[in-house]
Amino acid sequence: MTADLDIALLRTFVLVAQRGSMTWAGNVLEITQGAVSQQMNRLESKLGCTLFVRDRRGLRLTQDGDRLLGRAQSLLSLHDEIRAEMTTSRMTGRVRLGVPFDLVGTLLPPAISSFAVDHSDVELLLSCASSTELLTAIKEGTVDLAVVEVPVDSPARHLRIERLVWIGALAGVAHLTTPLPVSLVSDTCAFRPLVLDALRAHAAPWRTMFENGTFDAVLATVRMDLAVTVALESCVPADLCVIHPGAELPALPFIGVDLRFSVHPAHAAVTDLAHRITEALTDNSAPGAGHRETDPVECG
Repeated sequence: MTADLDIALLRTFVLVAQRGSMTWAGNVLEITQGAVSQQMNRLESKLGCTLFVRDRRGLRLTQDGDRLLGRAQSLLSLHDEIRAEMTTSRMTGRVRLGVPFDLVGTLLPPAISSFAVDHSDVELLLSCASSTELLTAIKEGTVDLAVVEVPVDSPARHLRIERLVWIGALAGVAHLTTPLPVSLVSDTCAFRPLVLDALRAHAAPWRTMFENGTFDAVLATVRMDLAVTVALESCVPADLCVIHPGAELPALPFIGVDLRFSVHPAHAAVTDLAHRITEALTDNSAPGAGHRETDPVECG
């Protein structure tokens, strides 16, 4: 029987092919150029073909070498994936995650679902609440990890900074009504005091049309064009639109999105989920840019 191919020889072959240099490959592998040359001779002997030829510009792949390169890269990728999967200890335990209502269905699903798939032995408990309630839960230790929305002047390094925007029904007229009808979530909503402060400082009259409901209930009143409300720019539903500040509406502040732990150091499953959420939320753009696949619709 033909002897199996040596993964180490294929790894060396790919490195040589990438730069056309045995010296460079030797430096990467921390072996001599002579050892690299010996490995390539062994690989050619096993395959019964010539993989490299030398010209004035250095080593060049032969037709057989070019044919091997793609297959070798695929094999190495699969090999490394299997090794990582089989040698990594399986995570167990429980993770209690707290998420604000507006973020659970917008920015976070990919991070949460990938964690659940990769760590099926971890019991994931998801709690949705306002950021104010989640900060209390973190202090009391009833959740392990929480995503929270806070004013940008709070003492924290924000993972993401977003613009708080007014939203209304598509082709709606609620924002033109006097007094302005405003729909607000419960008293514990992190946005509520900021919105009320902005409205009180604004010259135009306003009234609360709906209060103390869930986020979904508030959006329902907006879809019926009974009122306007606020949301992070990246969380504006596709069937609603952004209304720019003006005579009827005051400007709104920026909001920071942070990640808080109840216990340090956290156990491995909490740390892994936190890493995924951090990647999902991290915003390196200028404040207020907001990341979304499509920009929110703007009201005319």
